Amino acid sequence: MAKVAFIGLGVMGYPMAGHLRNKGGHDVAVFNRTHAKAEKWAAEFGGTAARTPCEAATGADFVFSCVGNDDDVRQVLLGDDGAMAGMKSGATLIDNTTASAELARELDAAAREKGLKFLDAPVSGGQAGAENGALTVMVGGDQADFDAAQPIISAYAKMVGLMGPAGAGQLTKMMNQICIAGLVQGLSEAIGFGQKAGLDIAKVVDVISKGAAGSWQMENRHKTMAAGQYEFGFAVEWMRKDLGICLAEARRNGAALPATALIDQFYAEVEGMGGKRWDTSSLLARLNR
Repeated sequence: MAKVAFIGLGVMGYPMAGHLRNKGGHDVAVFNRTHAKAEKWAAEFGGTAARTPCEAATGADFVFSCVGNDDDVRQVLLGDDGAMAGMKSGATLIDNTTASAELARELDAAAREKGLKFLDAPVSGGQAGAENGALTVMVGGDQADFDAAQPIISAYAKMVGLMGPAGAGQLTKMMNQICIAGLVQGLSEAIGFGQKAGLDIAKVVDVISKGAAGSWQMENRHKTMAAGQYEFGFAVEWMRKDLGICLAEARRNGAALPATALIDQFYAEVEGMGGKRWDTSSLLARLNR
């Protein structure tokens, strides 16, 4: 059993911290900016609700963070009340936030200065993956630090892989989001085409999902897409945040992302339709206006 802190109890962090407590059997202290939510988590899982990130991280062997964006990460990790201020020498900071590779390198340097270890470890699998403890975790950092942290991370994951040095986890997550954007747009166009052609979408997907066109998105989203249901899942505004990170990194490294840039604008149109909180599969709603 390790002493663990978890910073950020959103739709992902809440169940992830729960798995660290229940499945991992660790001693878990949590912090959330809305303290009532931390108290609710503590009552449900038997951990401790801290008033500041620093308090949560004090004495912890592993400190996890899962918040919104780069600025949120800096707010909860840095400064006098930040988690790093309370961490003991040799402890490991693991950031599960989907953020920039630039931030990951910044945090790695800050951690090393304080005698801490750091891993950037964004996740994929959405709310369902978090609730089921079946996330994919893409990690950047040193091999020895990864080896020590992997058994702890595995409490909420089905796959944990070291991708390279600090920042490599975030870069891998960017590739993941680029792929998803293209898949969802292609699936949306195919379903829209099939609907116009008068085909039974469920029957078509039952056949083509077994071939080269098959994907997780097709298997898990075709029914709700065909029914025009989007009030669930990974929100469009979150995807736009992620694609913005991808596009910014591409400007830095010279990569060409023409389809990604276009699909990001399609998502902007979905937001304009009132779909800011719709699932990312709502690209079909834009085609069916």
